[in-house]
Amino acid sequence: MPFPVNAEPVPLFTDADGVVRIGSSRVTLDTLIEAFQEGMTAEGIVEQYPSLGLDDVYTVIGYYLKHQVEAEAYLRNRLKKAAEVRRQNEARFSPTGVRDRLLARRSQG
Repeated sequence: MPFPVNAEPVPLFTDADGVVRIGSSRVTLDTLIEAFQEGMTAEGIVEQYPSLGLDDVYTVIGYYLKHQVEAEAYLRNRLKKAAEVRRQNEARFSPTGVRDRLLARRSQG
């Protein structure tokens, strides 16, 4: 009996904000790859993010390893965008004195 060999789609999708997510979950490619690079196993990733299937995690890791140059470029771009958003937020809402302001607000209420 022949073994069926079929190409399976990679369980990645890009949401409306341009963020790549895994399967039907809200887990981002960034999160999965960071966990993998820190030495977490696919089983450990699924344990940490139970909305992911083990098969999807292995498929995405394999895809990442085959497309590492493109994936790393995407991840660098995401880090750059996150840093820009952080700068914009800090410019609008200074983090200096946040704790003191919150404690003052708590004592008034």
